[in-house]
Amino acid sequence: MRSLLRKGPGRVATFDRFLVRAVSRQAQGQHDDFFSALSAAATKGKLWFAIAGGLTAVPGRPRRAALRGLLALGLASAVTNLLFKTLLPRARPQPEHLPVFRFVHPQPTSSSLPSGHSASAAAFALGAGMVSPALGAALAPIAAGVAYSRVHTGAHWPSDVVFGCAIGAGAALLTRTWWPERQAAPSTGRTAAEAPAIDDGEGLSIAVNALGGSYSPETVALLRETFLKAHIHEISEGEDVAAEIQAAAARPGTKALGVWGGDGTVGTAAAAAVGQSLPLLVLPGGTLNHFARDAGVGTLAEAAEAAAAGTAVASDVGHVSVGRGIEGADETLELTMLNTASFGVYPNLVRRRERLQPALGKPLAGLVAGLRTFAVASPTTLKIDGVRHKLWILYLGRGRYYPRDMAPLSRPVLDDGVLDIRMVTADEPFARLRLLWAMLTGTVASTKVTHLSEASRLSIEAIGGPLVLAVDGEPLPGVRMAEFTVQRGTLRVYGPHP
Repeated sequence: MRSLLRKGPGRVATFDRFLVRAVSRQAQGQHDDFFSALSAAATKGKLWFAIAGGLTAVPGRPRRAALRGLLALGLASAVTNLLFKTLLPRARPQPEHLPVFRFVHPQPTSSSLPSGHSASAAAFALGAGMVSPALGAALAPIAAGVAYSRVHTGAHWPSDVVFGCAIGAGAALLTRTWWPERQAAPSTGRTAAEAPAIDDGEGLSIAVNALGGSYSPETVALLRETFLKAHIHEISEGEDVAAEIQAAAARPGTKALGVWGGDGTVGTAAAAAVGQSLPLLVLPGGTLNHFARDAGVGTLAEAAEAAAAGTAVASDVGHVSVGRGIEGADETLELTMLNTASFGVYPNLVRRRERLQPALGKPLAGLVAGLRTFAVASPTTLKIDGVRHKLWILYLGRGRYYPRDMAPLSRPVLDDGVLDIRMVTADEPFARLRLLWAMLTGTVASTKVTHLSEASRLSIEAIGGPLVLAVDGEPLPGVRMAEFTVQRGTLRVYGPHP
C-alpha cells in the first residue's frame, strides 16, 4: 500500500509532463494570443464579474443565476487561495517545458496547486447553471477555455487545473445546500364557485369601514357611481363594525355582500357572508389588500367586472378560537382569519423593515431590521400542539404562501386546505448566533433554527404570561391559548377564473 502511495504523485507528475509536452508541440498561431488574453481576462475573476454584471441587469432567473455564480466563485476562491495554496505548495512549470512565445510572463509566484482560475471558472459556470441550465451550458465552454488556458500558457500543470475544477464544482454544490434555490410558485389555481351576476349593483349590500384603510370622503361617491343600485352603508366612529356588517348581510333582498376596508374588516365580512350563505365582493379599500389581490380583484374596476359577470372562486376560511384574560376576566373569542397570524417579534420585524425600506431598499432594510430585532429580542415560550418551544417567530398563513422562506409574498391557491406554519426557534444551542449568522449570509430559510411545515389544525398555549396575537394585521393582547383550523371552500368570493 505504501509503495502505491509513493508512486501516486510520481505518476501524476509524469502524466502532467506528458500533457504539457503535447501542448508545447502545437504550432504557433493566433490561438496563442487568444488563450493568453482569455487567461488574463479571468485573472482575479474580472471576466466572471463582467458577465455577472450583464446578467444582473435582467430580472428573474438570469439575475438569480449571476448571484448564485458569484456566491460559488467567492467560496471557491477563498478555499483555493487561503487554504489549499498554503497547505499544498508546488512549483509551477518552468520555461523549458513550453515554447517561450507561449509562456506566461510574469509567471505567478504563488503555489501552482490548485489552479485558482479553474476553481473560479467551474464555480461560476456550475453555480449559474444550477439556476439556469441554458445559461450554464453557454458558460461551460468559456469556463473550459479558461481552465485550459492555464496549461496552454504554462501557468499550471494539468493536475492543478483538474483539482481547481473539482474545488469549484464542490463550492457550487455547497451553495445549493446553504442557499437552496427558491421553490417556484405554482400557476394561479382557483376553483370556480357559483354567484349571481350583479348588474349595476342591484342586490348588492356594501359595508364601508370609514375608520381606516384608504377611506376618503370621495369613497362612497365612487362606489355609488360604480354600483348605481347598491345599498351602501358607512360604518362610522362609535359603531360596532361586526354588528354593522352583519346587519348589511341580513338586509332583505341582499344577494351579495360587499366590503370596503382593510384585511381585518374583510375577515369580519367573510364570516358574515359565510353565515348568510352569500358571495363576498371584496373592494380594495385597505392599505395592502392582500386578500383582494390573491382573489384577483386588486382594483375597483376588476371587482366590478367580476361582479357584473357573476364569476366567483372558492376560498378556505381560517377559524381562530382564542382564550384570553384581560384585567382579571377570562373570555373566548371566535375570529376569522383570511390571510395570516403571528406570535412573537414578527410584527416588530415588519414595522422596522417598512420604516427602513424607502431609504435602504427592501433587501438591505430586511437585513438591518432582522439584525436589530433578533440582537435584542427575547424568545417566547409556547406549547405548540403540546410540545414546548422557545421561539422568536411563529407565522401562520391561511393557505400555502411563496416563496418558501421567511419572506412570503404570494398565495396562488385560495382553497388548498392547509395552514402554512413557519417558526424561528431558540431551542437549538447557540440559537441567537446561528440566527444572526444566517441573517448576514442570507441562509435564514435553510438554517436549523427555521422550521417550515403544514397542517390543517394547530393549537397554541402561552407559558408564563399572556401574549399578543396578530390576526390579519390586527393585534390582540392578553392571549393565553389559541386554536387554528381551516374550513375548506366555505367562502365564495367574486373574482376572475384562471
